[in-house]
Amino acid sequence: MGEIIKPRRIFLWCMAAIYMAAFVSVYVQIPGLYGNDGLLPARWQLRYTGKPLLDQMLSSPTLLWLGPRLGLDTQTTMELLCLVGALLSLAAVLMEAFRDSLVFFCLWALYLSLYQVGQVFLYFQWDNLLLETGFLCILVAPLTLIRGSRAVREHDRVTFWLIRWLLFRLMFASGVVKLTSRCPTWWGLTAVTYHYETQCIPTPLAWFAHQLPVWWQKLSVVGTFVIEIPVPFLFFSPLRRLRLGAFYMQVLLQVLIIMSGNYNFFNLLTMVLCLSLLDDQHVNFWLRKTDESNNENRDSRWLSWLCYLLELLVWSLLICGTILCFDLQVDTTKKSISSRTAFTYHQFNSFLKSVTIPCVWIGVLSLTWEMVTSMFRCACVSGFWKRFGRMMQWTVFAAASAAMFAVSLVPFTYIEFDSNARLWPGVRQAYEAVDRYQLVNSYGLFRRMTGVGGRPEVVIEGSSDGVAWTEIEFMYKPGNLSASPPVLTPHQPRLDWQMWFAALGPHTQAPWFTSLMHRLLQGKRDVIELIQTDVSKYPFQQQPPAFLRAHRYRYWFTELKADGSYPQRWWRRVYDEEFYPVVHLGSSFLEGMLNQYGLKDKSSPRRISNTTLAQAVRWVRSQVRGVPAPALIWTLLACSATFCLLRGLHAKNNPTERSSSSAEKTSDHTDGADVCSSDHLEEKHETEEEDEEDGANTEDEAEKSEKNNIGEDEDEDEENDEKLDERFK
Repeated sequence: MGEIIKPRRIFLWCMAAIYMAAFVSVYVQIPGLYGNDGLLPARWQLRYTGKPLLDQMLSSPTLLWLGPRLGLDTQTTMELLCLVGALLSLAAVLMEAFRDSLVFFCLWALYLSLYQVGQVFLYFQWDNLLLETGFLCILVAPLTLIRGSRAVREHDRVTFWLIRWLLFRLMFASGVVKLTSRCPTWWGLTAVTYHYETQCIPTPLAWFAHQLPVWWQKLSVVGTFVIEIPVPFLFFSPLRRLRLGAFYMQVLLQVLIIMSGNYNFFNLLTMVLCLSLLDDQHVNFWLRKTDESNNENRDSRWLSWLCYLLELLVWSLLICGTILCFDLQVDTTKKSISSRTAFTYHQFNSFLKSVTIPCVWIGVLSLTWEMVTSMFRCACVSGFWKRFGRMMQWTVFAAASAAMFAVSLVPFTYIEFDSNARLWPGVRQAYEAVDRYQLVNSYGLFRRMTGVGGRPEVVIEGSSDGVAWTEIEFMYKPGNLSASPPVLTPHQPRLDWQMWFAALGPHTQAPWFTSLMHRLLQGKRDVIELIQTDVSKYPFQQQPPAFLRAHRYRYWFTELKADGSYPQRWWRRVYDEEFYPVVHLGSSFLEGMLNQYGLKDKSSPRRISNTTLAQAVRWVRSQVRGVPAPALIWTLLACSATFCLLRGLHAKNNPTERSSSSAEKTSDHTDGADVCSSDHLEEKHETEEEDEEDGANTEDEAEKSEKNNIGEDEDEDEENDEKLDERFK
């Protein structure tokens, strides 16, 4: 695999942007979800027993324990953590110096602190994925703020490999669980015919995708299985074009999901993980730049043809295997392609047992190769002390990478019980020790398809007299039959998502729903803003409803009319059953449910903090109140991207920066790829770089510069690395 300098830097930039979106998305929902008058107040999760701070941190690793020491209540502390996380990630987006290991450690610790008290509203797989990826960023990112240099390190390929392994675990497990769940829609290849209208929050394009013919929908399921199960094995292929093919197939799947559904930052984060499959040569191809860093000799003609034949063989086997496993046949009369699952559950389970352990060994061999090549690079660095320092760095990061890989085997092998049982007990103990920190997680999305008999949806109704009832419409989830589905990515309305889960069963499976009814009867503004950011659109903004109830309906997308014209409404629905009985403040049923779930706050009201820090946090809240979260997030992302683009164009058009960037490339290549060169050649490169930067140095000045720089190799490397960072900011 070629150099990974540019993919690694793009990856860190994208991770900073995703962190920013995640923190802002959670921030705008904190008062309604976790505030003192929210649905599940976060202070209930923290019990101040007088123990030392360290003991509290070990029992529940969250920075919220620092709140009382700062003179803040739990809600204000949560908002402060979100604001700090958003500002740090924004700084990392705008300035490469902040894409540092320490900064990413802070971002990870801040999001973990929120996760620890987030309860059901933050327990999603993408939250786990963000925490795991965020922790890996600590290993991938450079130590800029301490070391003062962003030079290419020989062990970067080892740590960046962990991102590829995470991507493999995510995609392979997501494909496998669809079949191991024995869901009839996945086995019958009909899952997508229900998916578009039954997913949590569809986009407008989902309605059009739902109108596609059934044979195309079944073919989409086949494509999903192919991309998620066999294609991930190409992530570890030694042939570069196979990895690039796997990259574009994964990105295609994620883009299609983004276009048809609102899954917050999850699909964007998955696409960012795919950057681990790229190298500098392909990024230069995107940028239409000559790959000057590739000085390797051209492969011989016969070796090139051998690679082409191997790639053709792999793609041919993939296509033939797909045709055989799903019995694909072209029907010329109907102008369609028929498909069915041509293997049994027993056969697939046998296949899974036979490949799970080999998957582990593929990972072991791939990681070992990266470690050995990186160690060789370190051993070839010129200068004893410099070589010794690089070898020490390699030892630390290689050990950390091996430990992360070993611990990840526990959740990865959950997909096959026998393989999981064969793991070394020491690995299990290590996993149990770090499980609370969400360093590694198990994944498996869309295990079963819900809503086969119609999309269940809970509709809350309020009344002032118990006779005339008015529906309470949410901003994002389906309710109004004529309302167009929204586009929210990368924001996740946490309440709307949990309303979707609540509709799948009785209200007793969602205790928080009782709290929602209680807060609406009380007229709590923070909770109302979760339903409608613009409170004027809430039907009971003047006075809270005296009575509330909830019914369950079945929703379907409307169909095209017989003449091919579009209908006036997006949805149609039928009444299903009562979901929650009529309640009012003080009703015996409501009080009984609140007591049963421990949702009544028996503690005395807490005094509002008036410290300067608390007032500053409340001022920020007053400035963003009423602003839709998607608009706020996209404004920050657009402004940040525009700033980075303009700065890049300015650097490109600046002759001085452009001339120095050429010398920086040479320095970067010397540091990362030609580490086995002699001291004489290294000094010669430095002299040539200085000549190119000055543009007018004489030969005598160059010789003098060369002499002055003897013995200052490390300082020169750091200076050149800083110049390189300015080019890629």
